[in-house]
Amino acid sequence: MIEHGTDAPDFRLPGTDDTGGEIREYSLTDALDDGPVLVNFYLFDFHPQCTEHACSLHDVAWFELDDRLTVFGISTDRTFSHAAFAREEGLQFPLLSDSDGTVAERYGVLYDEFKGHKRIAKRAVFLVDTDGVVRYAWSSDDPTDQPDWRAVRSAVDDLDTTA
Repeated sequence: MIEHGTDAPDFRLPGTDDTGGEIREYSLTDALDDGPVLVNFYLFDFHPQCTEHACSLHDVAWFELDDRLTVFGISTDRTFSHAAFAREEGLQFPLLSDSDGTVAERYGVLYDEFKGHKRIAKRAVFLVDTDGVVRYAWSSDDPTDQPDWRAVRSAVDDLDTTA
């Protein structure tokens, strides 16, 4: 896993818009022009723990309070699955398709195999500042683990005090 203080690998991936409707291309570099980015890797759309994880992101009110913060959900599922998942769960952030696992691999959060599925993203969260530097990094090999959202919030708040 890439560590706090290192440069975040850039990416350009197809994904849903923030309503789960349109599909377009997103890049980390472009998003950083607007502010910090929270990169959230998850295993599968509609997987029970992933549903809990993604919806916990949706339910954290402080995402709505900081319009500078862009949130990306990334898994190896395809954009069509992402669109259905975003609509069903009412997610208000883009879900990106890392269909070959290349981006998860560059971030060091790729299962070579998970329950018969090849090249699947692990559960992981990275906060990237506007300089492209990782300011928070968390990953787990256990798909039922959740990040400490208070620590993520603290990392976002720390960006505000150094901006």
